[in-house]
Amino acid sequence: MGCFECCIKCLGGVPYASLVATILCFSGVALFCGCGHVALTGTAIILETHFSIVASDHAMLTDVIQLMQYVIYGIASFFFLYGIILLAEGFYTTSAVKELHSEFKTTICGRCISGMFVFLTYILGVAWLGVFGFSAVPVFLFYNMWSSCATMRSPAVNLTDIDSICVDVRQYGIIPWNATPGKVCGSTLGDICNTNEFYLSYHLYIVACAGAGATVIALLIYMMATTYNFAVLKFKSREDCCTKF
Repeated sequence: MGCFECCIKCLGGVPYASLVATILCFSGVALFCGCGHVALTGTAIILETHFSIVASDHAMLTDVIQLMQYVIYGIASFFFLYGIILLAEGFYTTSAVKELHSEFKTTICGRCISGMFVFLTYILGVAWLGVFGFSAVPVFLFYNMWSSCATMRSPAVNLTDIDSICVDVRQYGIIPWNATPGKVCGSTLGDICNTNEFYLSYHLYIVACAGAGATVIALLIYMMATTYNFAVLKFKSREDCCTKF
């Protein structure tokens, strides 16, 4: 067998679905974790500077933001390892691995491990649907603030009406109702929208939400791959079949 035929045979056994899912998962998690971490820091600065100038009013919020940033570190580390494990499992169940190890024999342990990956991937898929929905919340909040600023800059709005345009973050439960000042209006609101923290955090939240969506798509691909692999392993002893997932 020539070198070209050998390369073609090896490429035919690559688990392309798992490979694409791994790349998409790594990209999505990296965008979500990296952008989310920086956006949370910018959000804390905006709230502490303009909406809650008393430290005791936003002490709990500061702790929650720090906790979420630590959780982001854990998510990034976990999915880095889990993506590699799923990719290795995909390679393990391909015809390329079968050629390397001669006749492949399935065991109860192997089927249990494959079934565990199916169950865990489904659980993670459902969990990331929730993460995707949760990541859309700050995008919605920042969009409302940006819309208010755009309304003030609109020629149709009279200068005397600018002070009537306000944003009160207390209604979202982010800070307590006794926080000072709790809301901003008019030119102060416009100044917030012109800050680098607002501009950067708003766009980073959008990218983080897109990263969460990409991770959901990657996990859906993983679901199909792991389910198919589990079925192949289950019937491996009765059928001479292989998988390219």
